[in-house]
Amino acid sequence: MTSARLAAVAALLLCFPTGRATSQAHARHHDAPPEKLGTVHFETSCAPAVAPQFDRAVALLHSFEFGASIRAFDKVLAADSSCAMAYWGIALSRWSNPMAAGARTPLQLEQGRAAVESASRSGAHASERERAYMGAVNRLYADYEHTTQSARVDAYERAMADLAAHSPADTEAAIFHAIALVASADPADKTYAKQLEAGAVLESLWVKQPDHPGLAHYIIHAYDYPALADKAREAAERYSRIAPSAAHALHMPAHTFTRLGLWRESVDANRRSADAALRDASIAEALHASDYMEYAYLQMRQLGAARRVLETLPALAARFDVKAVTGAAPGSAGVFALAAIRARYALERRDWAAAARLVPKASDFPWTEAMTYFARALGASRRGDTTGARASVDSLSAIRQRLAAMGEQYWAEQVAIEQLAAQAWLDRAAHRDGAALDGMRRAAEREDATEKSAVTPGPLAPARELLAEMLLESGRGADALAEYRAVLVREPNRYHALDGARRAAAALGDRAAAASYAAQLKALTTPARRAPGRRSLLPVPPGQHQRLNNNFADDADYADTASIGHEGSRLPPGAISDIREGDHERSGTGCEFRRAVVHTRQQQWNHRAPPRHSTGRGPAQTITTPGALRARPFRSQ
Repeated sequence: MTSARLAAVAALLLCFPTGRATSQAHARHHDAPPEKLGTVHFETSCAPAVAPQFDRAVALLHSFEFGASIRAFDKVLAADSSCAMAYWGIALSRWSNPMAAGARTPLQLEQGRAAVESASRSGAHASERERAYMGAVNRLYADYEHTTQSARVDAYERAMADLAAHSPADTEAAIFHAIALVASADPADKTYAKQLEAGAVLESLWVKQPDHPGLAHYIIHAYDYPALADKAREAAERYSRIAPSAAHALHMPAHTFTRLGLWRESVDANRRSADAALRDASIAEALHASDYMEYAYLQMRQLGAARRVLETLPALAARFDVKAVTGAAPGSAGVFALAAIRARYALERRDWAAAARLVPKASDFPWTEAMTYFARALGASRRGDTTGARASVDSLSAIRQRLAAMGEQYWAEQVAIEQLAAQAWLDRAAHRDGAALDGMRRAAEREDATEKSAVTPGPLAPARELLAEMLLESGRGADALAEYRAVLVREPNRYHALDGARRAAAALGDRAAAASYAAQLKALTTPARRAPGRRSLLPVPPGQHQRLNNNFADDADYADTASIGHEGSRLPPGAISDIREGDHERSGTGCEFRRAVVHTRQQQWNHRAPPRHSTGRGPAQTITTPGALRARPFRSQ
């Protein structure tokens, strides 16, 4: 058995205790820390005996654990069938993540409206305040066949504003109105008026209710914009401690960490969230966390770790049900992540051939397909394949028109920006340089005029960064440097923007600026030291050796780190520390996420041809059950 095979076996055994260890693990499950979701109290006229259950359901709702909150409200109804407010909670849970761009599905709308109707039928003894809550949530579903989603979202926000104004002592009304304000904000409004209004309310309440999950959560959403992100830092640092039993509470701080360029913190948050989501069978949430984690790893040039995230996708996709209602991430977010991670891995590594080979997958969410065509267009153009690039640009145009016809105006605009950028690089490949620069400027201006959706950590390739690259390749170093600096204001610590700024400064002969950017790149890509005794349990790809530095990295993981930058450009000597110290799994790895990696590696290994030193009888027998082997201590060879 090879050392790689032993690594995979060891990872499986450590994740799946066998024999006596299984019973011990079962005992530990009963000794696990109690559920912790924060502190919420929502006054209702329901039976006093169900008050704790109702409060728990609302706490889950505040952390966007929608599948769990629906089950919790159902338990309330099982104990008190006249509790009309439980139907209010179900209706709001059915709406799912208010920050998710994209139209709700017909099934969601039918189920949500059915819950509203049940609330109305059960509301004979409801208070005036409770009827106001029910009336407000009804605005999300009323006449959905003939009204736009944006109009209904605005109507809900206004209804919640009235409720909060008429019930000033009801802090829950103020909290739910605040997130409604953020959800209804125009992404083109750069004054952030609604977000700042919501943030001020939430912050004032948080002083009095520091353990409330909705307050920390919604502060992060209110300030999830480049100009405001630093205002959410305290909430980001505390939310996961307030509600550690909610997978989304573990992930949500990564929104702020991503905005601030704190990639190590983002990896830690998303690793914990992905593990928690997988334990809850919330695959869309795990995929969403994985996309944020992939983006962070790629910014730090942790390419081996980024590759391992990519390799989990087949196992996760096999478990993914796009229609399942689980956590904060709707099915569309899972489909988004499956496309985005593959595209990011190719584009961030500047592997144009791999980008051009990406295969689009049709879905009910055309904007996810557009990401693949965008990556294909860039890859083809950069390789001089104008025919392939033209086909992908045409596909982007068709998707944009389809989205506009569907009423998906936000996503239609995002795809329009991708189409402009893809066309610009096609023009450059066809030596139409003037048209290329003009198109790239228009793409950058339109991207600056909007905001990214919460579903993504960032664009596959920021339009202004692509403009800067085009300018630098055209010999316009000063203009390129200005554009790279503008990118870094919006996307701090973004790897390619820093490296591009370094190259532009060097081209201008500005040694001080080039050295400054090189130093920032070194800090960005130098891995954190692992605490003594800690070990990564991720298996090594078959055929590659193990290291004695407490991780299972390989030199191939760092092919791009040694020649970082654009088209093989390199940093000055010493700008990157010893690459053998890279690729640490900084936060350790949870068994759930590890299992997906091991499963995928197992499948890959079983289909490999026998190595040259093999007897020809193929790999060792496939592990089918953890109990088939006895756990043994594992040490790297």
